[in-house]
Amino acid sequence: MSAETETFSFQAEISQLMSLIINTFYSNKEIFLRELISNSSDAIDKIRYQSLTDVSVLETEKDLFVRITPDRENGILSIRDTGVGMTKADLVNNLGTIAKSGTKGFMEALSSGADISMIGQFGVGFYSAYLVADKVQVITKHNDDEQYIWESSAGGSFTITRDETNPSIGRGTEMRLFMKEDQLEFLEEKKIKDIVKKHSEFISYPIQLVVEKETEKEVSDDEEEVVEGDKPKIEEIEDEDDKKEKKKKTIKEKTTENEELNKTKPLWTRNPEDIKTEEYSQFYKALTNDWEDHLAVKHFSVEGQLEFRAILFIPKRAPFDMFETKKKRNNIKLYVRRVFIMDDCEDLIPEWLNFVKGVVDSEDLPLNISRETLQQNKILKVIRKNLVKKCLEMFADIAEDKENFDKFYESFSKNLKLGIHEDTQNRAKLAELLRFPSTNSLTELTSLKDYVTRMPEKQKKIYYITGESRAAIENSPFLEGFKKKNIEVLLMTDPIDEYSTQQLKQYDDKDLVCITKEGVDMEEDEEEKAAREEEAKKFEGLCATVKEVLGEKVEKVVISTKLTDSPCVLTTGQFGWSANMERIMKAQALRDSSMSSYMASKKTFELNSNHAIIKSLASRVEADKNDRAVKDLTTLLYETSLLTSGFTLEEPHTFASRIHRMVSLGLDIDEDEVAVTEDASDVPSLETGVTSTMEEVD
Repeated sequence: MSAETETFSFQAEISQLMSLIINTFYSNKEIFLRELISNSSDAIDKIRYQSLTDVSVLETEKDLFVRITPDRENGILSIRDTGVGMTKADLVNNLGTIAKSGTKGFMEALSSGADISMIGQFGVGFYSAYLVADKVQVITKHNDDEQYIWESSAGGSFTITRDETNPSIGRGTEMRLFMKEDQLEFLEEKKIKDIVKKHSEFISYPIQLVVEKETEKEVSDDEEEVVEGDKPKIEEIEDEDDKKEKKKKTIKEKTTENEELNKTKPLWTRNPEDIKTEEYSQFYKALTNDWEDHLAVKHFSVEGQLEFRAILFIPKRAPFDMFETKKKRNNIKLYVRRVFIMDDCEDLIPEWLNFVKGVVDSEDLPLNISRETLQQNKILKVIRKNLVKKCLEMFADIAEDKENFDKFYESFSKNLKLGIHEDTQNRAKLAELLRFPSTNSLTELTSLKDYVTRMPEKQKKIYYITGESRAAIENSPFLEGFKKKNIEVLLMTDPIDEYSTQQLKQYDDKDLVCITKEGVDMEEDEEEKAAREEEAKKFEGLCATVKEVLGEKVEKVVISTKLTDSPCVLTTGQFGWSANMERIMKAQALRDSSMSSYMASKKTFELNSNHAIIKSLASRVEADKNDRAVKDLTTLLYETSLLTSGFTLEEPHTFASRIHRMVSLGLDIDEDEVAVTEDASDVPSLETGVTSTMEEVD
């Protein structure tokens, strides 16, 4: 006689929730498996907890596991656990009739824009099964009750029947999902493996997948074997060779076996002192799919108001797409009680640390709120602060090993400089990690700390120069005076240096000064200052004439303190762009051209009063300031200074024609002769004209 079936009505809010789940178009349906596995894990936790005081509860099933069995022929996905199981009363209470605050809370969250994927945090994750299934059966056995079947097709009711048809499951629960026709992909082996790896890889208990294996097996032909069995043994021995050829055949045999999907254990839950380097390495490779080992690791836990554990890794090399705008913002995976929640929470770690990879697992992160609210959560700010702090500690540890730090700095120096630009709180700590070549150490990079220790007593500022390349700035005219006075200058060739130095401004109470800008005092004493002022008076006439010739191209013309070998140089104003910054901004594909009109700096033309060219020019001006040669030479000097100072020429062809004229003078070619040649070339002869036209067409 079949067992009696009882029918119950769903509590109104649960009916409403199920209706919403079934009828909502939701693309990320895979979360159903995460929720059901988490429920199974919780059930196993409960029985394990009971076993601490009463070992006998495990006698009905000693192994603790979650097993997934896809039945592609019948379209059923089974999820079995050896957890605590449910009594008949539990089935009624937990899966349908007693009003749960979680149901109401989840409905409210959905209406305010939350994601269905948050369902588990409201305690109603079970109902996500209806995202992919038309009908759900729950077969369950509790130690204190008989085995029951709960069943519902998500109408307004569900049934509970004492199970007399299925074999006993010992203890625990088996959920059978009768899949919708358009959701059969979730029965595919690869799909299940991918979902488990993404969401449930670090569940504490083994997650097994029943997989089909096809093996080739060589067997004897059954019919032949029966005949042979009736024959005397002597004959069997006589035709042994014939039998080997005739009576063996290969058949394909299908077998099923349990494959464990979550072999990577949650390393962060263990004591760091008990973990070997190889274990960290294996975990890093499993987490990131990197083929190389990590460069450094930081394993820590935070206790107090908030408790969380984390493992952070620094890779050996930078990913090629590190600063891609469409890329994932960071590589930190957020777990709550070992269940994956998200890996794109931008508030978890700042953008400049986007190369750090790792895991954060919180025991008490309140996720019963939408993602939007989560990202503003105070707890996340505490996690972020701790992660940044630990990253800086890790960088400081790496800095103690020069070889490792050189690798790290080569890969991630841009990130540190971006951090200086963006992170005001940690700017001073990041400044300690910066390294640059300098005029005193061209091959080895120097830190700001080492620079300061080498500074002469008289020097009160840290000097640096920015430019496109080392070759362009190592012999820059700006360095001449500093080299003569043996003052060290840092050489900065990374475009981001322009941004980071604007924010850093000071190190160890010493100002950072760009030597390509005006107002650099070169640490002069009173005597040198007086001599310079006297020199400036002598050349006032020349400065005025040069300014008159150049007009609006320069703001002022002064006598330089920087130059020793070059005749002149162009500096920029203290608060505008440097020449290098102007070049960088012009190269921006989507730049705002109006910005350059007010940020492009006013230029100051500095003349070297000790240079023969400037002295000779001054004499000419004194004799006749309207001399045409003075105007030509002044313009030529200005244009060459544009090039040596890192600017670009606005009219390269006029500069080229001036150089050509000088070449002609050097070769004693008459100007008129050059002009005639140019005119003649403008009007080609008939034959050459035709040929060249034909060539152009080709």
